[in-house]
Amino acid sequence: MPPSIRHFLLGLALAAGPLHAAKPAPPPTAAEAKAAFLEAYKVFMHPRCMNCHPDGNRPLQGEDSHPHTQNVVRGPSGEGVYALKCMNCHQTANVPGPGMPPGNPAWRLPPPEMPLVFQGRSPAALARQLKDPDQNGGLTLAQLLRHVAEDPLVKAGWNPGEGRPRPPISQKAFARLMKRWIEGGAPAPE
Repeated sequence: MPPSIRHFLLGLALAAGPLHAAKPAPPPTAAEAKAAFLEAYKVFMHPRCMNCHPDGNRPLQGEDSHPHTQNVVRGPSGEGVYALKCMNCHQTANVPGPGMPPGNPAWRLPPPEMPLVFQGRSPAALARQLKDPDQNGGLTLAQLLRHVAEDPLVKAGWNPGEGRPRPPISQKAFARLMKRWIEGGAPAPE
């Protein structure tokens, strides 16, 4: 066979790729999954997340996570009570101006029967809570991942309005860390 045809056929074979599918990457080890969760934990403890996941029925606010002013409380559905409904101040989008209320069409706290508390939780306690459907709103790990990766209310944490810092890592990086934790069996760090 002439060299030019041999080179042509070799190039064609290389362009087509391997004859067998590449093996998928092995799942993360338990140690790698725990390390991913510990990195993601920094986001859960950031005021953008923790302020809406308090230990109690009163949301928190500010970078110091102090109790919300005006005596705002969770209410029976997580949307506040009476004239102090969350959406009265937290509009469908951020209110313009430094320190003005951030917004989202679904602004609320988790409901009282499933408050999903982040405040005061150790990494191990939070990991156990997040993977337990009895404590996380009935979510499977796949649904939990979809929630942290796609839910517009979760994503709003990275669009906090003027004058508020974002969580320490990007929303996409956070979702990747949670995916790695889940793929590694969702172990609780010690």
